[in-house]
Amino acid sequence: MANEPSTTASSAQSPPQWMLDHLPSYLASGGARGHIMDFRSVGGHWLTPHLLLKTVGHKTGVTRIAPLIYGVIGGEAAIVASKGGADTHPGWYINIRNSTEVGMQIATQAYRAAWREPQGAERKAVWDYMVTVYPPYAAYQAKTRREIPVVLLKPTAETAVFR
Repeated sequence: MANEPSTTASSAQSPPQWMLDHLPSYLASGGARGHIMDFRSVGGHWLTPHLLLKTVGHKTGVTRIAPLIYGVIGGEAAIVASKGGADTHPGWYINIRNSTEVGMQIATQAYRAAWREPQGAERKAVWDYMVTVYPPYAAYQAKTRREIPVVLLKPTAETAVFR
């Protein structure tokens, strides 16, 4: 079962129920539900967009799918490896650093995608934009010593929606 997507969260503290429901709802609906979420209760916006990122575990080989807030900049989807401001990177970020291509789904459209990490002034511009998409990112950066990575995804080919 190494290629089955993992839809469970692992952490010492249980995530809120809406987080547990988000990915299964997005997947079950083929992307019709879960793309846009109301994040006002956690400091975000009413219309907060989410994509699904599909990676393969660099150690386990297990396919994992994560719903992530995104923005669009110049034809690329921007995502943030915030992990809520934790001092360690999220698993998905570690996994993509060990691959050249990932999967991404935006609403009902899925793609293979190349990824890259912007540097210097471009990174700052992407970070600043993503803080407007989801304002809590600024507080997440303030509570960690690591520079929170930003990643740009560029679709390379259409694929079937994730299941």
